[in-house]
Amino acid sequence: MLRVIIESPYAGDVERNVAYAKLCLKDSLMRNEAPILSHLLHTQVLDDKNPKERKIGIDAGLAWVCVADKQIFYIDYGMSKGMTDAMTFALDHNIEFEVREILSKQINSFF
Repeated sequence: MLRVIIESPYAGDVERNVAYAKLCLKDSLMRNEAPILSHLLHTQVLDDKNPKERKIGIDAGLAWVCVADKQIFYIDYGMSKGMTDAMTFALDHNIEFEVREILSKQINSFF
């Protein structure tokens, strides 16, 4: 199994974005990957609106980069600032990444 870091939006429409993150998690698992979604996990105990706690969560998520095989960016709802920062980090550190869209795939599989 590939160890992957999942990047998806969190801030803004948090309820929608948490539901979307869960879809991303399932998509990744169904691809036989071992995903981590630090923004989904850490926000359960850290306040994303508190800049100090947000930075702690981001730094903790980035600490996984050294053991991950790649970062996956799910972009159906666009790229948040945090996602953009994570992509810049990946590019600056030559970290393999992939961009995915899954909502249209789910809609098409319905019909």
